[in-house]
Amino acid sequence: MSTQRVFVARLTGCSVFDPSGDRLGKVRDVVVIYRKDDPPRVIGLIVEIPGRRNVFLSINRVTSIATGQVITTGLINVRRFQQRGGEVRVLAELIGRKVFFTDGTGGAQIEDVAIERNRLGEWDVGQLFLRKPRTSASPFAKGPTTFANWSDVRESAVPGEAQSAEQLVASYSELKPADLANTLLDLPEDRLLEVVDELSDDRLADALEEMPEDEQVHILESLDDERAADILDAMEPDDAADVLGQFSEEQREELLDLMEPEEAEDVRALLKYSPDTAGGLMTPEPIVLSADATVAEALALIRRHELHPALAAAVFVTLPPYETPTGRLLGTVHFQRMLRYPPHERLGAIIDDSLEPVPADSSAAEVARMLASYNLVSLPVVDQARRLVGAVSVDDVLDYLLPEDWRSHDEDDDSSAAPATTAAVPVRRR
Repeated sequence: MSTQRVFVARLTGCSVFDPSGDRLGKVRDVVVIYRKDDPPRVIGLIVEIPGRRNVFLSINRVTSIATGQVITTGLINVRRFQQRGGEVRVLAELIGRKVFFTDGTGGAQIEDVAIERNRLGEWDVGQLFLRKPRTSASPFAKGPTTFANWSDVRESAVPGEAQSAEQLVASYSELKPADLANTLLDLPEDRLLEVVDELSDDRLADALEEMPEDEQVHILESLDDERAADILDAMEPDDAADVLGQFSEEQREELLDLMEPEEAEDVRALLKYSPDTAGGLMTPEPIVLSADATVAEALALIRRHELHPALAAAVFVTLPPYETPTGRLLGTVHFQRMLRYPPHERLGAIIDDSLEPVPADSSAAEVARMLASYNLVSLPVVDQARRLVGAVSVDDVLDYLLPEDWRSHDEDDDSSAAPATTAAVPVRRR
């Protein structure tokens, strides 16, 4: 059998198939264990299966690894992966580490790791792709790259020296926020905090919005107050209000004072409402227009790429002012209705005034009932004077009504975790 070599960074994201060609999931990382005098041995892959659950796939159940695909025996234990002592994840922990050449010629940083299949069919760490320190003073210059065998380097052992997370963050650049959140929460604690420090404010805010509130609090508490406030600024106001509601009143006020005034004002307004009401669930930034605005103007606003799809489903027509809390709500215009009229048509002429808004103190259950009864994705929320104060969407209600651990998926719920071909196999993880 000839030696096979695959670089882990290129393997990550590749599809995993059973022998029949059915897709089981995709590779998220490679797990190795260190050995005293030999390169680390590959013991398995971390595979993301449907339901965004990461499971362990023993290397003994892999029949083929190539750039682009992995073929298995078809048997996958769908129990959620839990890292054990002595196990090291290549992408999450090894890439980014500093190493020194054993010949004394200096150091470098690991940018990629090749795993190789030997003649006995076992997979080991082979070549390392390394980047040496830059030699130019230019901030845009990068150091030269080189390849080395595991035996040619030793790992940095400087006490307290943090391993670089830059390469890992780069590998996460294509992940959707929900997938990024799931991936971050699977990292070891120290590595998680390193990656959090490396992520941009917007990217981290998007990921936090997809996490359970206790994890949001934990990560924000690990940051200095200035950075935490910047992250909260970047979050949707309703999500920021939810997480701030978990802090003590003193901490909450400190963070609000550090936030941008306009963002803090929106969050303070939401914190006035109970979290199980329409006011507590809504976003205070729906699309609001006057009755004289045209269909063309409304369609231009809902085309904005940063706008949540549920909020882009309708615009709300009010009397001035046109920022929440607005003047009296006149009605709603759904985007499908706008498409039936010429661009110059005034919104006031096509208002749907048959749909009653929900009061800000309405219960989450009442909001859910109205959304379901009228097949809507969002509803206007008003105060006692019928002024528009926000809009509550179906995803806001689902986040509240679903169990707190819905993102993590119960480990015994195998029906949502894998296709029938990978139903829970009565085998141990190893």
